Amino acid sequence: MTAALELTQALMCRRSLTPDDAGCMSIVLERLQPLGFTVEWLDFGQTRNLWLRRGRQGPLFVFLGHTDVVPPGPLESWTSDPFEPEIRDGVLYGRGAADMKSSIAAMVVALECFIANCPDHDGSIALLLTSDEEGTGADGVVKAVEVLSARAEKIDWCLVGEPSSFVSLGDVVRVGRRGSLCAELQVLGVQGHVAYPDKAENPIHRFAPVLQELTTAVWDNGNEFFPPTRLQVSNIQAGTGSENVIPGSLRVQFNFRFSTAVTEQDLKQRVEDMLDKQGLRYELNWRLSGSPFLTTGTRLLDAVQQALQQLIGKPARRDTGGGTSDGRFIAPTGAEVVELGPLNGTIHKANECVPVADIGALVHIYRGILFNLLQRNQ
Repeated sequence: MTAALELTQALMCRRSLTPDDAGCMSIVLERLQPLGFTVEWLDFGQTRNLWLRRGRQGPLFVFLGHTDVVPPGPLESWTSDPFEPEIRDGVLYGRGAADMKSSIAAMVVALECFIANCPDHDGSIALLLTSDEEGTGADGVVKAVEVLSARAEKIDWCLVGEPSSFVSLGDVVRVGRRGSLCAELQVLGVQGHVAYPDKAENPIHRFAPVLQELTTAVWDNGNEFFPPTRLQVSNIQAGTGSENVIPGSLRVQFNFRFSTAVTEQDLKQRVEDMLDKQGLRYELNWRLSGSPFLTTGTRLLDAVQQALQQLIGKPARRDTGGGTSDGRFIAPTGAEVVELGPLNGTIHKANECVPVADIGALVHIYRGILFNLLQRNQ
């Protein structure tokens, strides 16, 4: 569909490095405001958040997306300018092609098509966009949801346009995500000369058994929807840079990607028990980036699978893998949340790309979902 391709290219030309929107939302606003969408900016700090809603009655269906992109990295790794979209052999190249400006374009065009055919649709439709999903997200969807919740604006169904597809468009729909629990640990020792270890306390040596236990522990066995919980150490730092000094402290960063088979508190308690068992002196700070969520057997998922069956001939495989998404802020409100978008094989890489044909196909899929949920007298 030419309209969606042209809109994708217009968005990709905007250098919207997180948390800069670079005018992307204004392009979307100009398309949807004439169709009866009310416009509200929910900006916090440097982050732009745009809430567009059509209708006041329930149920409320929301498209959720982000206009920000990650930096392109070394330009010599790209075969073309990352912010000048280029089509080669039926594939659109450029930063944001898959993550996720093609999804946003498909959402907008799908809304235009649906409203043209069903101007008096059931319920309400909204589009929520943020400019800080790729960064900290501290002032993004999480803050917008707080505003909506405070005034009892309840979201019933939310489709996140994150790139979910693996081999072909629509082969995977994410019905949940693992939780993400971050930790920053400082193990305290006593600095001294390496020739006099009896006068010092080496935090590296003290922590070594705990490191072994942390990285080999079985935290849970997962369940039918989630793989087992995993811990990964992302950074270890100690020392003064001198080869003859025992360091006075050790800093460790690690992360849990956890399933619904375990709780945040369970993980914290087990880690602290391991540290205490070794008699360590330590400081430990936790940050919950998001709790696990799961959507199963619901009307939204049925509408998605029906649209995929109609348009590509088969339903998608349900999956909960990958990192986190802004869906983690919507799910706790009680909304049904799924993620469906383009191929994810090139996201965050040089030469990020999306097949041109998939952009038009995504419009048809999104439009089909709207019809399945909100077409009057269905």
